[in-house]
Amino acid sequence: MAEIIQRDGTWAFDGTSVRITPGLHRSVPLFRQTYGEITVPLEAVAGIVYEPERKRGRLRMRLREGADPLLHATGGRLPDRADPYRLTVDVDRSGVAEYLAEEIRHALLLDQVPGEPTKAYLLPGPPVPVSVRSSDGTVSFDGTQVRVDWADTSDRVKRATGPRVINVGDVVRVEWLPNSGLEDGFLRFVTRETAFSKLPAEKDPYALDLWGNVSRDLLTALVATAVTARLPHPSTHTGTEREHERDQEREQVREYGNPARGRGLAASVPPPSDHHDVLLRRLRELGELHRDGVLTDEEFARTKAVVLRGF
Repeated sequence: MAEIIQRDGTWAFDGTSVRITPGLHRSVPLFRQTYGEITVPLEAVAGIVYEPERKRGRLRMRLREGADPLLHATGGRLPDRADPYRLTVDVDRSGVAEYLAEEIRHALLLDQVPGEPTKAYLLPGPPVPVSVRSSDGTVSFDGTQVRVDWADTSDRVKRATGPRVINVGDVVRVEWLPNSGLEDGFLRFVTRETAFSKLPAEKDPYALDLWGNVSRDLLTALVATAVTARLPHPSTHTGTEREHERDQEREQVREYGNPARGRGLAASVPPPSDHHDVLLRRLRELGELHRDGVLTDEEFARTKAVVLRGF
């Protein structure tokens, strides 16, 4: 057994898996405390390194692509402090950190763990049911359905449509961008009907606009991960889907200036023959909201233009 105990958490390696336990100190981010203990099987590990620094060093573990739904759902966008696969190490424990890293590397060689992407998730993600209260409302997932209950501060278009319930079988991908405190984030559940909708998160009834408490909003990654873990694995995507995934990442880079450092988006594109029906349905919904007085003339015109532009 190789183990290192630090204020931020504990890493323990028993030869077959790495058990990562968050620390109890108040400096440990809320996301790490809430996500809890993670057991990483050796077959999911791609590598590990200890990076020494003057005052403190850092253990950094790299997982195989496709092994962890958390990394896929968040696309490398988790803040460093919230990343469970990084551990800050006091300088007087650098020898222990080096030993742990060497033991894991040695086991990877002995077991001949491949470095290529996995064909299935090797980690389960957070348990369900899971529920998170964010700045835009409360999002819950019970393993089969996503439910969003809007907050009093949510856009009136969202509140007018009532709670949003989405079957996990209707979700083709989850898009997540953290609230940085300087730029808003979002959690969006994309279905075949909404795959080409370009509504901004604050008006999209399938998205939560993350604009409030940064630590609290970061917890929405729990729901994003739990849903992602129950979607088809990215290895099953077709070439068209992978290209669309890359297009989505490039678009987020242009719009938010926050490039994905991993494969965070899993895409599925509705057949072209469905685009016209989806567009008509979206315009019909907007027209009803306008007639009911939920949308003003200006809001209706602006939102309609956004939908048409998206198609």
